[in-house]
Amino acid sequence: MTSSSTVRVPPLFRRRRSGTKSPWARGTTAKGPAPRCRPTVYVGPVTSGTSSYDVVVVGGGHNALVAAAYLARAGLSVVVLERLGHTGGAAVSVEPFAGQPARLSRYSYLVSLMPEQLMADLALDVRLASRTTASYTPWTRGDRTGGLLVERPEGDATRASFRELTGGDEEYAAWQEFYAEVGRLAEVVAPTLMQPLPLERDLRALVDQRTWTDVVEEPLGRAIRDRFTDDTVRGVVATDALIGTFASMDDPSLIQNRCFLYHLVGNATGEWRVPVGGMGAVTDALAKAAVGAGAEIVTGAGVSAITPGPDGAEVTWHDGTRQHSVTGRRVLSGVAPWVLRILLGEGEDASTKPAGSQLKINFLLDRLPALRSGADPAVAFAGTLHLAEDYSQLEQAYAAAAAGAVPDPVPGEVYCHSLTDPSILGDRAGSAHTLTYFGLHTPAGLFDADPGAKDVAVQRALASIDAVLAEPLADCLATDGDGRPCIEAKIPQDVERDLAMPGGHIFHGDLEWPWAPNRSRLDTPAQQWGVQTAHDAVLLCGSGARRGGAVSGLGGHNAAQAVLAEL
Repeated sequence: MTSSSTVRVPPLFRRRRSGTKSPWARGTTAKGPAPRCRPTVYVGPVTSGTSSYDVVVVGGGHNALVAAAYLARAGLSVVVLERLGHTGGAAVSVEPFAGQPARLSRYSYLVSLMPEQLMADLALDVRLASRTTASYTPWTRGDRTGGLLVERPEGDATRASFRELTGGDEEYAAWQEFYAEVGRLAEVVAPTLMQPLPLERDLRALVDQRTWTDVVEEPLGRAIRDRFTDDTVRGVVATDALIGTFASMDDPSLIQNRCFLYHLVGNATGEWRVPVGGMGAVTDALAKAAVGAGAEIVTGAGVSAITPGPDGAEVTWHDGTRQHSVTGRRVLSGVAPWVLRILLGEGEDASTKPAGSQLKINFLLDRLPALRSGADPAVAFAGTLHLAEDYSQLEQAYAAAAAGAVPDPVPGEVYCHSLTDPSILGDRAGSAHTLTYFGLHTPAGLFDADPGAKDVAVQRALASIDAVLAEPLADCLATDGDGRPCIEAKIPQDVERDLAMPGGHIFHGDLEWPWAPNRSRLDTPAQQWGVQTAHDAVLLCGSGARRGGAVSGLGGHNAAQAVLAEL
């Protein structure tokens, strides 16, 4: 979408009240500058009176926009209320470095779970590009240095890379067998994600018992240790269970298993693709689809209360100058369930507040650095480059963080999106590259306990990158217009401050299985689609819905289907 098709809204109004203790209370806006996002088409803002709509959507993240688009296309009147001055939530592109034209995906950065059917339904003008490398993992064994390369699709170089690391073909055969089984599980689960919730027993009957046991019933660590012998290979498998999830691989809660499944099930392939133009291109397209269908989007609208009634619910919001109210036959909540309870008047319960676990660092480089292994940087950085993520290192890092210490080394992963999509570099395409680092086992509690822990974590992340390079990363960093290195780091507290996402938890809370337990009540459309709350007129449409999480749009799609079945 180009700026020539854009209708600008007024700047974000910042409402500040004395006594406000959190960015969720009384609809206040988060502190800090609004990101320099790509422009989006908006309608609004509403300026006076009490209005009535079929559906009021609270929050303007990608799921909210999906819901608004589906509902407006079905002929319902829809308004979206977003407290920031732009839509997109965590799926936005920004130019964070003054004087540099690079547009970086500030928070969310890859797309896997968004169904191709959803994109077709909404006629989204979005292209998702495949990465030629799935992953590259530098390793050192005694005086040997190399890298485990997994191609996309896997070929002879992948087999040779496993053989170089492990000395034979057995580990690669185990890898192929395991992921073939997981792929068959994904083929069963993926088609259900845009349908009413299946019961667990119905899916279990379609999946090999060994696979179901390994992924669903027992801690994933057992299966990884039983199936693989190499510490590095084990770690590469385990990392998909730990993105934004603080857990041991043997955690009896199985939150690591649920995270693993979500990272492998998207479109039945589990492929993580790069949105061309950055994450902001996805939400730009969704906002355009919603507005084009007739939905209204109001920015700078800080919602302070949701009051359910016998025939719907009233939503109270503030534009920075005055208070407004709007009623809806249904209200969809795109905010985290923990925040929704506050808006419903239940208060803040610190004991149930989610806690995120990630360290996100964006870099802009003048050039890609050379690797000690001698691998071509254009190959190694094109996919997911694993750092300090051997299985034993992951478990040691978890133990350190659980004891209150920043892990050393911090396990993490690096992605170079500009190798797949140079358009995000603007006029620096060909003379620069972006890098995105995502650190594991950095829970919010570490940074609450020690204000200096963020600097420590960032330095240890940089050290883990330098450990596999033939030159310091600092030598490759670009500088902004003020001469400062182009580095932007975000911990859970930053995500909470910027997005009012409680605890900085990127999934709005622990992920749930994408099916219904066998004894579930599935009497209402909201229950059948996994979007119910304690109030009939209020439904979940965000990442906190069952089958929410990641940039998928599933929460929005499923809430819309429940509304259409009810109204």
